[in-house]
Amino acid sequence: MSRTIRVTVRGSFDNLTDAQLAELVAAQGAHDFLHTQYTPEGHLTYDLPARPFFTFRFAEQAADDADVPKAAARAEAKAASWMAARGYAIKKVTSQTVDVAEIPLGKRGKREAARKG
Repeated sequence: MSRTIRVTVRGSFDNLTDAQLAELVAAQGAHDFLHTQYTPEGHLTYDLPARPFFTFRFAEQAADDADVPKAAARAEAKAASWMAARGYAIKKVTSQTVDVAEIPLGKRGKREAARKG
C-alpha cells in the first residue's frame, strides 16, 4: 500500500543576476507562503528580496520506510531541475520528510474520525 510523504525541500538562490531577481520578484505573488500546498509537481515559495531562500513542497509516494529516502531524493531532483530549467543557481539544498499518516489529528480531525468510526 502506498503512503503519501510530504517532502519539504529548502535551499538558497546563488548569485542571482539583477534580471533574475527582478523576474522572481515579479512572479512572487504566485509563490507566496500564505498559499502553500504539497503537490506532486511541487509548490515553490520564497520571499525575495528580503531573503535569498526558497522552499519547495512536494507530495510523494512511498511503498514502505525504505522508499522514503528515495522520495526525498526525487523531490530534491525535481526542485533542482525546475531551478536549472530557468537558469537559477542554487546551493545548500536540504529536505525533510513527513509521513502524512503520522501527522496527529487536530480537534476537528478527531471529531470527524469519531463520527466515521
